[in-house]
Formats: sequence, structure tokens, C-alpha cells
Amino acid sequence: MRIDKIVVGQLEVNCYIVSDESIGEAMIIDPGDEFERIADLIEERKLKPKYIVFTHAHYDHVCAAGELRERYKAAVVMHEDSDETYRLTQKLCISWGYEPGDFPPPDIVVKDGDTLTLGDTSFRIIYTPGHAPGSICLYGDNLLFTGDTLFRGSVGRADLPGGDFTKLMASLGRLTQLPPDTQVFCGHAEETTIAHEIENNPFLNGSFRRG
Repeated sequence: MRIDKIVVGQLEVNCYIVSDESIGEAMIIDPGDEFERIADLIEERKLKPKYIVFTHAHYDHVCAAGELRERYKAAVVMHEDSDETYRLTQKLCISWGYEPGDFPPPDIVVKDGDTLTLGDTSFRIIYTPGHAPGSICLYGDNLLFTGDTLFRGSVGRADLPGGDFTKLMASLGRLTQLPPDTQVFCGHAEETTIAHEIENNPFLNGSFRRG
């Protein structure tokens, strides 16, 4: 697996293009903005996008999906609990000047334990609510894509509509059960590993105390 990261949009979201280099099949994770930059990389690498995956449906993770789907006919994938958040995102972004077509309905609706396959590699869907309803992580080939559930040294906010701190902590607990050397690719900022976060992240090592 090859992983290319493009930091996009005003909130600097990490959009990942994950590809099987032997066959050129690719998965686009969290295309939040800057369609042209994402497409340029895909064209340069001669990739064939199979999936466009939302780790959750907040606007900064989805706004380039419509143009990408139109060009590549890749399947839009999101969790079954993301519907309401996605509708609110669409309404908000249309008020900013986006078009309804920029927010295509999902082609594949997933749940915990489902898999997405690129070449010979399967990525398991891990349902991780807390930051947003329908938040998911993708795990396969010792790689974990966490969206805004887990960051290097921190975690996603739980005070936005639909957020739930108790659920977020339970979701983080699930992630700590993965192999310690799992490479973690976050929705913002730097990469990390599960071992590093268990040792250093206050939300995972027990040093955080909610006021």
C-alpha cells in the first residue's frame, strides 16, 4: 500500500489517497476541499479511485466529493449513522454557495465490521462515535485512518452537535486494542502510532481528568 497525503481546505484536513501500486486501485479518504490538487495527484500517479470514504460527514471532510465522484465514478462511502450530519453539512454549505450536486448521496453505507477492499488488502470499518455520529476508522495492513477520532497527542472535539464525550472515550478504548505498532493517520496534523498514543496521549493513558 502507498499512502499520499494532501492537506486541504481552510481547516487543513488530511486527505489521504491510499493505493495498491500493483494495480493502481485507490481509495480517497476525507476529500474536504481542493478537488484540483487531489485530481492532479491521481492523474499523475495514473490511479483508478474505487472508493471515496468519509470518516465522518463534517463539511471540512467532504466538500470535494461531488467533483471527484463525477470524474472517477468512485463509490461514496459513509457510515449509516452519518445521514443527519451530512444533511446539515449540505444545508450549511449550500448557504455558502456550494451546489447540491457537490454532496452526492452515499453509494455504500457501512457499519461496524464491514470491509472495503483494495487489491489484496481489506480495510475493516471500526465504528468510533463521539466526535460525530457515524464517525469511523479504517484498519488494514497495520494502517489506521482515524479521521477526527484520534490525533497525535489529542482527540477530536465532542462539543459539536451530535458529539458525545463518553462515546468518544469508549471508541478510543477500542483503538487501544489494536497492535501497538499500528501506524495512525489522523484527520489533522501529524501521523503517530498506537503505542505512542497509549504512552503519551492523556486521553488514552489516563492522565486526562475531565473538569
